[in-house]
Amino acid sequence: MTTPATLSYRSYLRWRRWSEAGFWVLVVGVNGTVNSVVAVLDRRRQGAQVPVWEPAVWEASSALMWLLVLIPAIAAFTARFPLHWDTWRRHLPLYAAASMALSLVHVAGMVALRVLAYASQGMEYDFGPWPRELAYEYIKDLRSFALIVLTMAGYRFLLRRWQGEARLLDVPDEGPPLEPVERPERFLVRKLGREFLVSARDIEWMQAAGNYVNLRVRGHDYPLRSTIAGIQERVDPRRFVRIHRSYIVALDQVASIEALDTGDARVHLKDGGVLPCSRRHRQGLRERIDGGAGG
Repeated sequence: MTTPATLSYRSYLRWRRWSEAGFWVLVVGVNGTVNSVVAVLDRRRQGAQVPVWEPAVWEASSALMWLLVLIPAIAAFTARFPLHWDTWRRHLPLYAAASMALSLVHVAGMVALRVLAYASQGMEYDFGPWPRELAYEYIKDLRSFALIVLTMAGYRFLLRRWQGEARLLDVPDEGPPLEPVERPERFLVRKLGREFLVSARDIEWMQAAGNYVNLRVRGHDYPLRSTIAGIQERVDPRRFVRIHRSYIVALDQVASIEALDTGDARVHLKDGGVLPCSRRHRQGLRERIDGGAGG
């Protein structure tokens, strides 16, 4: 059933990339502008005559590195290694190493940009003693890195709740379960404070997305905390088949298989969608289709 929340979510998806990019441009831009003004006022209060363009160059060089390199890298890194209650201890050393690598890239990039800017004015840029300045910059970058990671984690959490997040039904505290737990027939979906059940028979296909698997149900995706291999072991093998390292498809949704010169294939679905099929899984899928499995 299509609800107002579903329609608003789908509408947001059309503008999602622009909204996310605009948010970070606004945050970094406002921060850089404020820092530039504060730097000029501080130096004038101390009696130093600093051209306005210098603090602007300092902040602009840093902002460009954050917007063009570092924030996209953090987004990709946190999607690949998300922090959850059951993973944060294992991933924390990776985040510590990433923060140091990020700071080195940030400093190297902004210093290079400042050198070019100063050279255009016939001047030389002096970063200062590198060990001391690197330590100073790392402290600032670590704080920024932590804030960005927390912001992205919170945003993704809210987005999953808006989208609707699926999970397996729990074993009851008392008495036997009403349906098989190892081979679930339904999934519980939580969406904006509401809960409803989705039948496994309504799942059209599944796609791996980091530490989640998106369940496609009637044109809508519901993320489930699992690996693609983990959910493959739980769903009915008579109805679902692995076609790619990132995809599982319901056999009754397959309309045709298009072979490619590379040895891979495209799986055309009854709703007009197309999924990739790797050469490793192509023959197995064809055998299942030809054998009438899943009927």
